[in-house]
Amino acid sequence: MVGRVDHAAVITRILEESGWSPRFAFMTMMSAGIAVLGLLLSSPAVVIGAMLISPLMNPILGLGFSLALFDFREMRRSVTALAVGAAAAVLFTALIVTFSPLKTATPEIIARTRPNLFDLLVALFAALAGTFALIRGRGDTIVGVAIATALMPPLATVGYGLATGNMAVAGGAGALFGTNLITIALSATIVARWYGFGHALSSQQTWTQTLVLLLVFVGLAVPLGWSLRRIAGEALTVSQARSFLTDRFGPQSRVTQLEIDFRHRPMSVRAVVIAPRSRGVPQGVLRSELAQALHRPLTGQIDEVLLDPNADALERQQAELEADTKPTPAPDPDGNAVRLLAALAGTNADAVTLDHDRQRAIVPAAVLPGAALAAYRGLETRARAALPGWDIQLIPPASTLPTVRFAKGSASLDKTASLAVQVSAWAATRWNYPVLAVPGLPSEAPAHPRLTQRRALAIQQLLRLEGMNATPAAAPAGASFVLGQIPSGT
Repeated sequence: MVGRVDHAAVITRILEESGWSPRFAFMTMMSAGIAVLGLLLSSPAVVIGAMLISPLMNPILGLGFSLALFDFREMRRSVTALAVGAAAAVLFTALIVTFSPLKTATPEIIARTRPNLFDLLVALFAALAGTFALIRGRGDTIVGVAIATALMPPLATVGYGLATGNMAVAGGAGALFGTNLITIALSATIVARWYGFGHALSSQQTWTQTLVLLLVFVGLAVPLGWSLRRIAGEALTVSQARSFLTDRFGPQSRVTQLEIDFRHRPMSVRAVVIAPRSRGVPQGVLRSELAQALHRPLTGQIDEVLLDPNADALERQQAELEADTKPTPAPDPDGNAVRLLAALAGTNADAVTLDHDRQRAIVPAAVLPGAALAAYRGLETRARAALPGWDIQLIPPASTLPTVRFAKGSASLDKTASLAVQVSAWAATRWNYPVLAVPGLPSEAPAHPRLTQRRALAIQQLLRLEGMNATPAAAPAGASFVLGQIPSGT
């Protein structure tokens, strides 16, 4: 097996690519720039593009082969290229983030701040495959190794952490980069020795190599294994909390938001539950029962949106809108704003658009079973309370506007009718629909308006107060006034 390998050709190929050069510097900077933009945009495709053009694999493999050969000159050359390249990448990405209007910690950034044992195993398996392919003349496999080990995105995340002053993010991403770097280098050393590189070394040098490899891998595996155990425990706690809330409020309830801050002491829980009014639980009792179920002390806020299943649709909307909307704690500086808004709207974090300059957020809401338009308006109110100073615009899914009902013989808008008009105006504004059709609305104000016209004029007046225009429409039969229906897709 060893005899089929051209050792001299492999070493020459490694030496050509493992040192510092203008090409290496340029490709490192461009890869870093692409990586940090992909992270800020939360675009996996852009991040993968940065991995593909990153040249960091070459000096790392050079380091691995220099360890196998005890070639200290090549070792210094590779380490110098790595150190200067990594420093340039971090500084360049920090500069981009400093001048970027987007500074929210996206899911792509957060995913690279908590390395664990699985990250070490990914780097180990990928490096073994990549070094094998390099030695056997199948260098195209290195592309897959570059994607699997993801060397540049953690460096870009370090730059993001430094630029935003978030040392927790910078430290976690730095640990991930260090894990990948060391694992790849030592895996390359193992495969190189397997294929006969460094066969002239003495037994003492070979044993030194073996001992160093074992100590380093064990030293990495222990803290990363502990990190994996902690992550698994947190995931189990979140699952247990969700199951408890679902069981406590019954099968008709829905947990629309659940976030747990495990770094807070005691553990902090933030949740929103929509449930029947009959299943309401006092806040203190609910927190105490949840703490007993999780077997650990906790603090936080669990908001209950209570609905009356026997009420008509508008009364249910009113109940949901007037549910307890105490502000939840403001998101921590790690960028939980996006996740908070996505959880409230029942959508993915990628769908949330933030404008930091104007402190504005646009959140398209997912279809929530049983939720009327008033419920989405209430969720927007809750989001504004959770992010003080921000202009939150929650876009509800297309649906029929609520019916405006008047008391028999009356042309006055009571509380429920006014709510229906206000919800309709809010929804139309969110859909960029400038005009609502009001059945029975006269083109010109008549001298002696009929009851239907007086009702339509009352609706028009309230719509104008809400900043919405009205247009006449054919009046339906009966005493109901359907303002309009937004076509699907608008």
